Amino acid sequence: MNANVTIENGFAEVGAGTWLAGRGQPAAFFGDAARRGLKGWFVRDRSSLDVIQTTGRTLCADSSRPFLTHIPCAAPVTVVSAKVLVAPVAARTGAELVKVVPMSLKGSFAVTKFEKEWVATATASRTTRLVVEDGGTLSVRPESTVAWTGNRPTGFVRRLRLRDILLPRAPRDLMLHFHGPCIVWVEGTEYRPRRRRVYGV
Repeated sequence: MNANVTIENGFAEVGAGTWLAGRGQPAAFFGDAARRGLKGWFVRDRSSLDVIQTTGRTLCADSSRPFLTHIPCAAPVTVVSAKVLVAPVAARTGAELVKVVPMSLKGSFAVTKFEKEWVATATASRTTRLVVEDGGTLSVRPESTVAWTGNRPTGFVRRLRLRDILLPRAPRDLMLHFHGPCIVWVEGTEYRPRRRRVYGV
C-alpha cells in the first residue's frame, strides 16, 4: 500500500485526481473520467501516454503486460514510455528519444523522465532491480529495459554488419551498457526463432 497507489491482483488503483497513464487506461473507474493527450512540440512520449482526470477510484491494468512494479522517484528516474502504466502527472519532467545506434533511429525508443513521487510500470514478465556500483557496467537487451537512474545507457554491438546498416531493423546483437553508479530495472526477454530460408520442395 502506497499513500497514492495500491498495487494488488494485477491492478494499480489510484484515487480521484489527474494522472499520467498508458494508452487504453484506465481499465475501470468510479464516477467520471476525461482523457487528453500530452501538449507541446516534439513530445517524444505522446504516442504512449495520455493524461486522465478522474472523479473517483480508478483501476489501471494491461492484459498484455500483467506484471506491475512500483518505482519510487526519490532520485530522477527514466522509464521506457511504453511501459508506464500510471503516475502522478506532476511527476513527469520531460521525455526524450534514446537512439541506441548513433545517427540512426534503429532500435530507438521513447523514455519519460520523473523526478518526484512515483511511477507504476506494466511489463510482460517480472521486473528485477539491479544496482550497478561506481565504475561497473551492466549490459541489458533493449527490449528488457524498464527504467534506470543516472546517465543514459550507450548502445553496443560486437559486430556491425553491412546488412545491419542497410536493413530497417536494429542489429541482432544490440545491447545497452549502463555505467555505474546507477540502478536499473529489467524484465525478461522473449525468444524469437530466426527465419530460415527453405530450399527445394
